[in-house]
Amino acid sequence: MRRRLGGIPAPVLCVVSMVAVQLGVAASKPLFGVLGVAGATFLRISFAAVVLLAFTRPRLRGRSPRDLAMAGLLGVASAGMTLLFAAAVDRLPMGTAATIEFLGPLAVALVFARRAGHVLWAMLAAGGVVLLTLFGHGESGSSLDPVGLACAFGAAACYAGYILFTDKVGAAFRGFEGLAVSFTVGMVVLAPFGAAEALHGLSGASSPALLLLAVAGVALLFPVLPYALEMVALRRMSQRVFSVIVSLDPAVSALVGLLVLGQVLGLPQLIGICCVVAASVGATLTARR
Repeated sequence: MRRRLGGIPAPVLCVVSMVAVQLGVAASKPLFGVLGVAGATFLRISFAAVVLLAFTRPRLRGRSPRDLAMAGLLGVASAGMTLLFAAAVDRLPMGTAATIEFLGPLAVALVFARRAGHVLWAMLAAGGVVLLTLFGHGESGSSLDPVGLACAFGAAACYAGYILFTDKVGAAFRGFEGLAVSFTVGMVVLAPFGAAEALHGLSGASSPALLLLAVAGVALLFPVLPYALEMVALRRMSQRVFSVIVSLDPAVSALVGLLVLGQVLGLPQLIGICCVVAASVGATLTARR
């Protein structure tokens, strides 16, 4: 797989990863009503862990405690990010949820930049969030769900941790072995929240096998394919270029939400998304290297 992906330009891998994430999230929404948010997320992460464990067969013997700890922390961050973002998307438009979640990587970029000029980018991002959260959404102008907003901000915090640990795990483990270990940890972390809900949903379904097949397909879209593509891309391009490309993720999410789910955002929300994207690109391009 790595050899096949090696012939594809790294920026293309990033774009495919973003589209796969948002399509996977959109495809997950119908599963929430049957399995619940936590149940559907637990099954997706579990399927991803099983696939990666079978594919990579990671060897833990001889690994340093630090490497194992980094993989474990990545698993916790990934589990939290996936569950909280799913809960946010269940209550908010995809574009709004993805933009708030993206404050995580933007915060990491601003913290490590440590330049006074980046205060302006932070203010621009804050203005974008105000437009997203205080002016309702869609054509109806209805207010946003406060629980959904809390979940989106929680997902942003987990996203920041995901970024901090991904580089270390990617450098310490060969191929996708680090992903396999982290997804296994994520499965264990999510089990208390989603295992019972998933079993209840499957037992009440008219066709459990078909439902599991649907979950497996969604899991390939998100998280298996995107995380694998991102890890390959990060090994072949600078973090600066990667961050600029990934800054478009909120816009991709809004577009997928419109085309797949029919979620129409109002003008204030569209301007807010543009503010956050511009702040992320600006902070990345003006950072010292």
